[in-house]
Amino acid sequence: MKKSTRALLATALVLGVSAGPVLTPAFASGSPAAVSRTSSPAPDLSTVIAGLPSADATAALVRIGGTEGAWQGSSGVRDLESKDPADPSARFRAGSVTKVFTAATVLWLAAEGRIDLDRSARSYLPELIPGRYATVTVRQLLNHTHGIPAADFPGDTVEEWYARRFEVHRPEDIVRSATAKPREFRPGTRQHYLNIGYTIAGLIVERVTGDTFEHQVERRILRPLGLRDTYFPGTDPRIRGPYNHGYQTMRLDDGTTGLRDVSVWGTTDGWAAGDLISTTADLERFTRALFAGEVVRGPLLEEMFTLPKAVDFKSGGPAAYSVGLSMKKLGGREVWGKTGGRWGYNAAIASTRHGERTLVYSVNSTDAKGQDMNKVALGIMLATYGLPSE
Repeated sequence: MKKSTRALLATALVLGVSAGPVLTPAFASGSPAAVSRTSSPAPDLSTVIAGLPSADATAALVRIGGTEGAWQGSSGVRDLESKDPADPSARFRAGSVTKVFTAATVLWLAAEGRIDLDRSARSYLPELIPGRYATVTVRQLLNHTHGIPAADFPGDTVEEWYARRFEVHRPEDIVRSATAKPREFRPGTRQHYLNIGYTIAGLIVERVTGDTFEHQVERRILRPLGLRDTYFPGTDPRIRGPYNHGYQTMRLDDGTTGLRDVSVWGTTDGWAAGDLISTTADLERFTRALFAGEVVRGPLLEEMFTLPKAVDFKSGGPAAYSVGLSMKKLGGREVWGKTGGRWGYNAAIASTRHGERTLVYSVNSTDAKGQDMNKVALGIMLATYGLPSE
């Protein structure tokens, strides 16, 4: 990657999204993107997502909406064997976009008086949260200022993870692994983006409702919004229904490096922090409803648009994540949203504060958990909202 690209990547922090060079038509070599609908003045991303499959991605699905116009497009292939065109209505792994659903469910329960955001997590789960984390609040779980380190999982490389892809991880065991360690910092003073806070939040939802986390999200969000293609897979490693295959660059059995189909992969390590399966149509509907105040209602919605007064654990810069979302100034305005990544799949939802322009994408990235932002996903974000303003 060019130095200029790396510099821009380093400056962009939030949405899990980075900045990069403005894409030129040269990027769009290969087959054209399939455009489903366009309504000016929304940006036309045909050039950005054309030319797939490429070394970076095998497929891309994009939906832009809001009061400024709408656009839909897809590019790439359903799988590398048949080379059939990518299915624009296919399901995909949404990764950490799950956190937005989890946060919304907790805020809903807070509105009902069943969860207190200022109450300690330990008061809800005394058998799981040890005394060293007695002051961690529910709000701190959701905005990543809790100071609890990540849990330990077996495997450091994608090859090791792939070999263990069908292992089932219980959320209680994940929490015990994390809370057995010393805290990273005093709660509320720093922000470290990790999954563990949302794993604990999912268990709190179950404790206060006497119900499964998955059913609570379904009852409160999926069913009312008609999100019929969105679901939690549980221990099933497959994606139900039509999907575009995900591929990951890794070492193959013969010792060479190449692409392996990673579509079938268990996600119990993510659970309430990252195992949702959805479609771009469902996520667009959810994004519109969320930003319009139709999912989380009243003052509690502002929790999702309020950054904590804390510094980033690694960079020392200002906090970038709120409850469920994150924010970056792109093209001169605030863009709020969330990205997610599972092996073979990158996804994102984003919107300006009042829904003037919304974005949902799924990119079948060949290095979905790589150090740098996937080039296709990067291009989509920049073409939709513009370069970082700061």
